[in-house]
Amino acid sequence: MALELTPGTWQLDTSHSEIGFSVRHAGISKVRGQFTEADATLVVGESLADSSVQASVKTASFDSKDANRDAHVKGADFFDVEQFPHMTFKATGVQGSPEQFELAGDLTIKDTTLPVVFDVEFGGVAVDPFGTTRAGFSATTQISRKAFGITWNAALEAGGVLVGDKVTIAVDAAFVLPAS
Repeated sequence: MALELTPGTWQLDTSHSEIGFSVRHAGISKVRGQFTEADATLVVGESLADSSVQASVKTASFDSKDANRDAHVKGADFFDVEQFPHMTFKATGVQGSPEQFELAGDLTIKDTTLPVVFDVEFGGVAVDPFGTTRAGFSATTQISRKAFGITWNAALEAGGVLVGDKVTIAVDAAFVLPAS
């Protein structure tokens, strides 16, 4: 199946992209935040099956809009950003239609690599007023933080735990095709 994208190597436009997350907090609400520094390359082939993506996220760029929580999450209890400065994703397969597809790949957090599947929606292609060709995608997946060795928690007085295990990752990515 043909793609609307020009074959070639596209780069993540970080100023128009967001890598967000949400996780249940105290069993009653969700904490949301984002990673503000990332790099990704999208290689577009002649078909969806011939295309791939690789991404690297700087773990120290974790931002939940709470400095105390951010410092804790960047520490050894969670991401241990000093020892593990990046988490990475490398696609291993794609299936579906060019507009909506599943992107399978290996996600590495800390020293654990596990397969994940993102549900992806293609937002389209546009040429901006400056002549730059852009493509947009939205992707979501859910992971178990414990499966990646992020097990810190605290018991709640009424039962349950402070931080949920399931983390939803939501990516809104804009890629640009460098001028030839």
